[in-house]
Amino acid sequence: MNPPDEGAPDELPGVAPRLRDLRRARGLTLETAAGRAGLSPAHLSRLETGRRQPSLPMLLGLARIYGTTVSELLGEQPPERDAIVRGGAFEGTEADGWMYRQAGGSGRAMQALRVRVPYGAQGDLVRVHPGEEWLYVLEGRLRVGLGDTVHDLGPGDSAHFDSLTPHRIAAVDRCGAELLFVHSLLQSPAAELCLGSGLHAR
Repeated sequence: MNPPDEGAPDELPGVAPRLRDLRRARGLTLETAAGRAGLSPAHLSRLETGRRQPSLPMLLGLARIYGTTVSELLGEQPPERDAIVRGGAFEGTEADGWMYRQAGGSGRAMQALRVRVPYGAQGDLVRVHPGEEWLYVLEGRLRVGLGDTVHDLGPGDSAHFDSLTPHRIAAVDRCGAELLFVHSLLQSPAAELCLGSGLHAR
């Protein structure tokens, strides 16, 4: 059970108002948007007021529902359709323990992220949502659970799977893991299954 979050600091200060504005712009009530995301209205309200920090899976689900991308929710907006994203020091954004930064252009059917997964962060979170995912381990070791099977991946290993398959992602070693992560922004009626309602409550 999570501790009370009243008064908790908002580590993503720009996300809360964007979540609220996007929901209203799409003409969705708090109850409707929360239901599609597999969240309670109270939880979504806390996200919109900055009293709760969204996890990456939550951001993925809300981005699909609102027809945008995680990068745009975070305010990372490179020129539209820019084919080149320059490298550099990893100055990512943190969400629920994971660190990530944009690794691809915006406005595409796929979204590419460079992700750091600390040991123990979100390791028990089951994800279920429409689309496909591909990940490639850059550093460290990653444990990927796909349905009833578990795979340990090292640098150079990759996984490509249908993300309607219940999946878990966790770093194996205490030093964490770093990976490239690509997911499709599939829009379909099945989007209401985002975040696997009932599989994991946060």
